[in-house]
Amino acid sequence: MTSLDVKKRIVVVGNGMVGHHFVEQLHQSEANVDITVLCGESRLAYDRVYLSSFFSGATAEDLALTTPAQYAQWGVNVVTNAMVTDIDRTQQQVTTQDGQSFEYDKLILATGSYPFVPPIPGNDQEHCLVYRTIDDLLAIEASAKVSKVGVVVGGGLLGLEAANALKQAGLQTHVVEFAPQLMAVQLDQAGGNLLKEKIESLGVTVHTQKATQVIEAGEQCRYKMVFADNSVLETDMILFSAGIRPSDQLGKTASLALGERGGIVIDNQCVTSDPNIYAIGECALWDNKIFGLVAPGYAMARVAVSHLTDGDKQFTGADMSTKLKLMGVEVGSIGDAHERTPGALSYTYLNQPEGVYKKLVVDSAQQKVLGAVLVGDTSEYDTLLQYALNDIALPEHPESLILPSSDSAPALGVDALPDTASICSCLNVTKGDIVAAIDSGCCSVADVKGQTKASSGCGGCAALLKNVVDGELEKRGVEVSKAICEHFNHTRQELFHIVKVNGIRTFEELISHHGEGLGCDVCKPAVGSILASVYNEYILDKAHLPLQDTNDIYLGNMQKDGTYSVVPRVPGGEITPEKLILLGEIAKEYHLYTKITGGQRIDLFGARVEQLPDIWQKLVDGGFETGHAYAKALRTVKSCVGSTWCRYGVQDSVGTAIDLENRYKGLRGPHKIKFAVSGCTRECAEAQSKDIGVIATEQGWNLYVCGNGGMKPRHADLFATDLDTETLIKYIDRVLMFYVKTADRLQRTSVWMDNLEGGLSYLQDVVINDALGINDELESQMNAVVDAYQCEWKTTLENEEARKRFRQFVNSNESDSNIQFVSERGQVRPATEKEKLAGAEKLIPVAMV
Repeated sequence: MTSLDVKKRIVVVGNGMVGHHFVEQLHQSEANVDITVLCGESRLAYDRVYLSSFFSGATAEDLALTTPAQYAQWGVNVVTNAMVTDIDRTQQQVTTQDGQSFEYDKLILATGSYPFVPPIPGNDQEHCLVYRTIDDLLAIEASAKVSKVGVVVGGGLLGLEAANALKQAGLQTHVVEFAPQLMAVQLDQAGGNLLKEKIESLGVTVHTQKATQVIEAGEQCRYKMVFADNSVLETDMILFSAGIRPSDQLGKTASLALGERGGIVIDNQCVTSDPNIYAIGECALWDNKIFGLVAPGYAMARVAVSHLTDGDKQFTGADMSTKLKLMGVEVGSIGDAHERTPGALSYTYLNQPEGVYKKLVVDSAQQKVLGAVLVGDTSEYDTLLQYALNDIALPEHPESLILPSSDSAPALGVDALPDTASICSCLNVTKGDIVAAIDSGCCSVADVKGQTKASSGCGGCAALLKNVVDGELEKRGVEVSKAICEHFNHTRQELFHIVKVNGIRTFEELISHHGEGLGCDVCKPAVGSILASVYNEYILDKAHLPLQDTNDIYLGNMQKDGTYSVVPRVPGGEITPEKLILLGEIAKEYHLYTKITGGQRIDLFGARVEQLPDIWQKLVDGGFETGHAYAKALRTVKSCVGSTWCRYGVQDSVGTAIDLENRYKGLRGPHKIKFAVSGCTRECAEAQSKDIGVIATEQGWNLYVCGNGGMKPRHADLFATDLDTETLIKYIDRVLMFYVKTADRLQRTSVWMDNLEGGLSYLQDVVINDALGINDELESQMNAVVDAYQCEWKTTLENEEARKRFRQFVNSNESDSNIQFVSERGQVRPATEKEKLAGAEKLIPVAMV
């Protein structure tokens, strides 16, 4: 019998990432408990790791880690806007700011931390802000709209994230740091200096060794920062990101043991000085240490759950190594990065022209890795981390671990990792856990992820996880197939090569010579995409039609109610008044719901299948083309107004965006592709969140590659700088065609880049230096695709047989007259089945619309 056989009341104060993880783990333990969560914010747990993605299009919903419905399903009582102000340890109850009281048997303090604001006179003015929560982001966004210049106080990890937020908000950005270098905790002097150079090359000015004395009214800007050396810096907004302090006020109120410099003292079971109160995450102090990363907080949450359920897990510290990307710059820090271990030795590599610095720290006997610093290229991070965490013996020449393209560098296979090696640090999944999952019947990466949750945190261990799973399966005699499906014993890349080299133009020809069976819904669309990428033929030709999904068959995106969207192309977002009027007239005539999208297009929703040809006939006659919103193809090229209108613009971003969109329209690939072109470093087109991003400089164009928005946003990598337009287009041709040629099916460019052996530096070598000798082929292939472009709707409208496919009834041109509509914010749209069932009073018959 465990201590939880009698139902106990668990109250969790705080619903950040760590507090939510505790709730999730306790729910999964199936313990007999009542869980109440008191959340101080107005919204439930969200992913703070990706906060800066808010300024590149992510929403609060994208960042959310849970929902009220999820907690309700788990039987968790959650209260938002419930700031706890008092703990009565005798009565075992907590009280919130609005007077509510909650009794507990066990109390979990997961109150996190708060941003430290240096005690500078003038730091409490309206546009002096902090960077910690979504509400802070909303305040920053509001301030940015009335500001031109922004300053971040603090050049650490959080400070640079905050600087990225200001830059994405369109401000001229400065970073002010008291220390002599950036990221002084994680990097050595040389690494910090190189990071400063790379950050400044991206348009952010860095000021080190600056101590702010006072914030006064400015002369050119809203404020003036006066430094100890009497220099000044004017700015409209100041964002403090100078570190964090543990939110331990409740511990102080309840007379719990606190550290000398703050933090609620905990033991190895995360229990405080009161046996009924636990503390986890950044509010907790273990061995006089505060852990400011999410992975140690998750570990504490698991230990607390273990102790509550009579388990034996202990918290004995955490590795603080970290790999991240700051404003597109790769940075990695492992272990003893500052060589503080007695007798430590180091190897360093500096490639200043390419902006790469690497340092390997080893013990005096040159047997073990103690630490490492990586700036500009973190491709060796996973390998070095495993060496450090698992005391793996160094090779004969340790420097080979960080030198580029070293033939003597030994590959660290997964077999060399002990079972205790941490594969997923976020969720504490070891190699042994993965082996156990495979022994219990898991036979794929998806199976292992489902059982162990590995790679479901930040996702940074995905490649390593796959290597471990594949290696273990192969050791058991299981053939790890890379085939696209059972009908083709080939990868997508191999099929692309077969199609291209052998001149194969149909699925039937390909499967008869290189496959078996009839095909399936995996290989057919993949082959259809390959054929379109190579030949760009009309996808609704008789030979290609069976390969298309519903969206491609009807050249429009099917919506949840069975209607379709109509999305004409608007290159670069530039549109004439005549075309705007035409769109409005069509929307009124066919009762279509209109929405301006984030990609600078006007979507028309609610078209019935039989209406599509007539609608598109009017659009084509009016000069529109298909926007390929239904296809795994180039979707949009977003742009700001550039030098034509904007006083900050240094190049014609609109003209360039139009030229790029007209060049690559119709290009089909493994997944959808999005572009953006910004006319200056204020980045109003959000180019760094796109597959291809172009940002104007005074000398030409900076090219960014392989970014994306969505659930797990990824900033694009800076690929090349100050390019003339001709070179820019050549590089884009090569990057895109190399992606089309080598990516897996349904693989975005961001994932492709992450899985590309050698990463960014390898892609640069291929595209810029022609390392594979294929650039002429890539350019020729792109030119062939460009020359073969056709508007698929125009081709369809010219073919009477193709038009018949859009009839609502097979044997008649008649349409269903029983359609009903509802009114929504001044527009009408087809009613959903749920709305039809809800009541006739809201419905509008088609004849009345």
